[in-house]
Amino acid sequence: MGHVLLRNVIQSRYAGKVFPVNPKADNVLGLTCYHDIRETPEPVDLAVIAVPAQRVPDVMEGCGEKETKVAVVVSAGFKEVGSGGAELERQVLQIARDHGIRVVGPNCLGVIDTHTPLNATFAANMPPRGNIALVSQSGALLTAALDWSTTQRFGFSKIVSLGNKADVDEVDMIKALQDDPHTASIALYVEGIRDGVKFVEVAKEAVKKKPITVLKSGVTEAGSRAVSSHTGSLAGSDVAYETAFKQAGILRVSGIEEFYVLAEAFSSQVIPNLQDVVVVTNAGGPGILATDACERHGVKLARMEPEIIEELRRFLPAAAGFHNPVDVLGDARAKVYSKAIRTVLSQASVGAGLVILTPQAPTEPEKTATEIVKARGLFPSKPVVAVFMGGPAVAEAESILASASVPCYPYPEQGVVALSALTRYSRELRRPLRPRPKRLKVDKEAAAAILEGVERGGRISLLGHEAKRLMTAYGIHVPKSYLASNADEAGRVADQMGYPVVLKVSSPQILHKTDVGGVRVNVNARAEVEKIFEEIIYNSGRLVTRAEIFGVEVYTMVPQGREVIIGLTRDPQFGPLIMFGAGGIYANFMKDVSFRLPPISKEEALEMIAETKIQTLLAGVRGEKPSDIESVADVLVRVSQLALDFQDRVLDMDLNPVFVYEEGKGSIAVDVKVTLSG
Repeated sequence: MGHVLLRNVIQSRYAGKVFPVNPKADNVLGLTCYHDIRETPEPVDLAVIAVPAQRVPDVMEGCGEKETKVAVVVSAGFKEVGSGGAELERQVLQIARDHGIRVVGPNCLGVIDTHTPLNATFAANMPPRGNIALVSQSGALLTAALDWSTTQRFGFSKIVSLGNKADVDEVDMIKALQDDPHTASIALYVEGIRDGVKFVEVAKEAVKKKPITVLKSGVTEAGSRAVSSHTGSLAGSDVAYETAFKQAGILRVSGIEEFYVLAEAFSSQVIPNLQDVVVVTNAGGPGILATDACERHGVKLARMEPEIIEELRRFLPAAAGFHNPVDVLGDARAKVYSKAIRTVLSQASVGAGLVILTPQAPTEPEKTATEIVKARGLFPSKPVVAVFMGGPAVAEAESILASASVPCYPYPEQGVVALSALTRYSRELRRPLRPRPKRLKVDKEAAAAILEGVERGGRISLLGHEAKRLMTAYGIHVPKSYLASNADEAGRVADQMGYPVVLKVSSPQILHKTDVGGVRVNVNARAEVEKIFEEIIYNSGRLVTRAEIFGVEVYTMVPQGREVIIGLTRDPQFGPLIMFGAGGIYANFMKDVSFRLPPISKEEALEMIAETKIQTLLAGVRGEKPSDIESVADVLVRVSQLALDFQDRVLDMDLNPVFVYEEGKGSIAVDVKVTLSG
């Protein structure tokens, strides 16, 4: 392994000094070999370590004595093999910290910088020089990418294998690469993120300088923790990552193919100033496929202006398509393509073009490719993506396009995915960085006292009246409520509140109270209250024999409104996660939800609401008056603040349902469940 690494360093034509170190050799590949790093004649900037795992600590001590800045530990046999390896990894990391050494790995492929140049990996190939930085936890994925890149016509600036990420991780690499002059875009393969909050913070800043694309593996529900709240069960194992990437402005891809499609697009294309796209094609079917793909991927097709349509009519046959997609028909030669492309790109509202060619008898693929290159040169601020469908008939044309840095894909869907990424990133660049929301006036001390009382009682679940008091402390409207310990007390409280009232059993062990007859609504008289109190206590105790019953909660029955759910759950990597969606008993079945990481502003809260289908009902349909969406956004902001104030104590929370009333009449959290960390 060490021999391969050294050979790659030499063959990459690294111009700096190289010191081979091996206790059993005096000369390796024509270079003087030292038996210990301490014997090298000069300080060492970068140490690439490929020795048995048990020897790495001693090598690291030697690196410290030689003032080494970075160590790339290729060696395996650390935490990936079990507890013994994990302890060895901690030892290596401690030595590194004692000497101020940054560590890449262990258990990694190594690092490549094509512009230095330096290939300090054991990969078989040195990739072409380019402007894409590729950072991956998987070394195998990198070796595949390196081999694949030799057949493509774009290259990489940096390639970094993170391995076990004992020290250097994605956050460090994003911070370094965002200002690297040789890197135009950053591509990440991620299996897990250590510090999700820091990741989002750093990525938000970096994407304003260059696009970040991520392929995240491990997206299924398997392994997600079991939770009792709606919010937790709806969040699943991947939602936090999806939410984090979205808020940070990162472009997430679904697979390797899309990963490479975006890499090629960002390696060569300008970022469009406008989002509207025009499709030019010589075949109706592929044009329709492109149109369908545009709708799926959120790409807005430009509406052709009358003067542009009129210009197209001057040189296209009457049977051509003059709107969008623009169908130049199957007999279109290169000059017709050229006129059509230049005409549609001249429209001010068109920000990018997708040119589709299928090889038919009159088609001139090579000449058409040349005309596409010329047209792109006339409109340098508008990216152009080509789709040349076929094999040998279009191979030479693809080479012409590639040599001019015009991405060319074999299928319309890939071209649309590339344009979608470019336009999404264009929108991201124009989205201002929002300042941290100002704190709302709340009673944090009162809220803390409620949580402390629950914790002193040895419980992790708040009782209904405690949860409502917590909401009140944060300015969230809830029905008046009181915990009654006997029937007489319940009747007296109901008289004071006014009828009708709701009665609900108060027990942390009974999560679904309706199922055990623990809830009665629309109770209208004291005698009825007292009778139902006894029934609830009896039924709940009989059906859930081990339940600790604190009494029955009596609260004011409020008018019905539109039902929504607002909640939070805590993700291991990203911390609190706020949810909004359609509420009531169908919350888990409809799964009409959106998520955000706090803190969220009023504007972000409104965006959350707009992402759901329930927003259509809240806005008013078929003559119904609109609901008070502003009040829902206010609740979301307050829940966000509560989540951050108590992020180490509150594990899950559901406000379900929240009744939303007509515009100007507010909203009210009817039922609230809160679970603490314990």
